[in-house]
Amino acid sequence: MTSLTVVSNREKQEKPASRKSKVSYADCLDFLRVRDNVSDYPSVDMLLRHLGRKTGSQSTSRYYLMRLYNFCLSTNMDPDMLISVPKNIMEKLLQDYADSYNDGKHSLVYINDNVLAPLRSFFKRNGFKGVMELDVEGYYVPPRYRKFPEYIPTKYEVYLIADSACSLRDRAAILTLYSTGLRNSSLRAECYRDVKEELRKNIDNIFVPVYPEMKVIDPNACKGNIPYFTFTCDEATLATKLYLKEKELKYGKIEDNEPLFSSEYNQIEKKERSAKILSSRQLQLIVKEAAKRALGFERGERVTPHCLRKAFESVLHSELAEGGRLDPKIQDFFMGHILAGARDTYFDKSKIEELRMEYSKLSFGRVVVDNKFKVLRGAVMKAFQGTGIDPDQLMEEYVEMIKRLKKG
Repeated sequence: MTSLTVVSNREKQEKPASRKSKVSYADCLDFLRVRDNVSDYPSVDMLLRHLGRKTGSQSTSRYYLMRLYNFCLSTNMDPDMLISVPKNIMEKLLQDYADSYNDGKHSLVYINDNVLAPLRSFFKRNGFKGVMELDVEGYYVPPRYRKFPEYIPTKYEVYLIADSACSLRDRAAILTLYSTGLRNSSLRAECYRDVKEELRKNIDNIFVPVYPEMKVIDPNACKGNIPYFTFTCDEATLATKLYLKEKELKYGKIEDNEPLFSSEYNQIEKKERSAKILSSRQLQLIVKEAAKRALGFERGERVTPHCLRKAFESVLHSELAEGGRLDPKIQDFFMGHILAGARDTYFDKSKIEELRMEYSKLSFGRVVVDNKFKVLRGAVMKAFQGTGIDPDQLMEEYVEMIKRLKKG
């Protein structure tokens, strides 16, 4: 009797759940017998140990386990049974499983990277390599292929989108996404404590850190465990201050460990709303609905939080307010990318104020005069850095002096 026959005759076992039905991560861990990143199934433990060495990412481990769990449900087998199935039969099972996702709802990249890759890794860690490697075909992805079209808004359109937001929270979140380039998960994992001290100061460009400990809040935050930081533009800073002031009036004192942009879901107790993190889908809808109001349904439907990250990247590559371009190393750092070769090792990440000054040269202003004012203010700040002189007060005194001279 072949293993495939055994599978088809397992009448006593429950019918496997459809992949479309919702399954929780807790159910996944229970089924795969995983606790503290160790599994009672030797085959699963081999995968976990490999992922621990390769990436150490909890979000990656979570995704691989969920994919394995779904495949187990679809075949009605546990993980150790999977690796005992003859090679030719498992190839057919895995190919059929991958092909079932080619239904017009999933992209070809998703099938290759999110369906096949985790399962191939599981089998490879359990002896299916070399001559035993499973011969399962992936899908050809044409150049510049996208299943779902996207629209990258211009700077002018980003401000239209922000001004079309339904609340102070939504407007602040949109402007922060745009001016920091943060990923969806990283923005949602930002806590009030991360920006509290700088928000209390008279600073236009607020320091916004991204760090591995964010994964406790959202496993997908701080991609690749790469710590970095970026800043907010002056309009995003002001929008965030206004939102937090409103939030404090509605919910009382904001605790340090509360999310910077909370869910405020009205189906839970009021005292809990301020502490609940936004879901990934909520943030997508905040951006998408505002974009549809500002740009129309067709274009707005194609705008996502990641599109705002790409709009931020466009600003990084554009001409600075004072002319010239931002150093490519700084551009990569602000995007949260590892610098190529040895450049990352020698890039000085400790000089926050110098990087803040470089960031302040970016053209986020709505109109040209805003950008020119930023250049002037930045020059005054640099000239009097460390003296304790307030650059804004100095500029006001200078303007008054010019007025007096003109009258005289």
